[in-house]
Amino acid sequence: MITLYDYLPSQNAYKVRLLLNQLNRPYRTEYVSIFEGEGQSDAYLKANPMGAVPAIRLEDGTFIAESNAILTYLAEGSRFLPDDPVARAKVMQWLFFESDYIQNGAASLRYWALTNKLSSRGAELVGQRSETALRTLRVLDRELAERPFLAGQAYTIADISVFAYMHRADEAGLPLAQYGNVVAWIQRVMDQPNFVSKVYPYSIDPHSQGEL
Repeated sequence: MITLYDYLPSQNAYKVRLLLNQLNRPYRTEYVSIFEGEGQSDAYLKANPMGAVPAIRLEDGTFIAESNAILTYLAEGSRFLPDDPVARAKVMQWLFFESDYIQNGAASLRYWALTNKLSSRGAELVGQRSETALRTLRVLDRELAERPFLAGQAYTIADISVFAYMHRADEAGLPLAQYGNVVAWIQRVMDQPNFVSKVYPYSIDPHSQGEL
């Protein structure tokens, strides 16, 4: 059985929980108290060199870190990752899009907003991240006017990856409701079998108001 190193308020960790549930794959969990510094312990840095979550440990002791790499590994051979090279490349395109634009836009803004860090980040940086997030929403809305899911007609890990933060975009102060195609896609993702609806606020962690 694999082990998931988890921090419940992390939407990157949520991605992995969602896929594991949709794969009906059993796993065990080890929680990492990120803001108390557990991620920087010598033991955990073997799992994830950046000290972040998520990471997984395979049955043979191998570690895999970074949420999109974990999704790709877990989805191999399933309906969530196509075998066709072009179709697979389309999925990968959106995984890279997520790591480049969503992590540096909506994800950062949401994290800062929910942990009361916006004021310490400076207006210029917040403005840059906001513009990136809004551009991302515009791109997604345009693309999702053409097809039901990001990589085509089928739900894949591309949708899981992008969905994790974008369906919480309003928590980043973004006008999610104005992007009808994105809103409709969010509902299609939520309608998938074995969907995981539970999302945990940073407020469950009394240490989350601190800096990493």
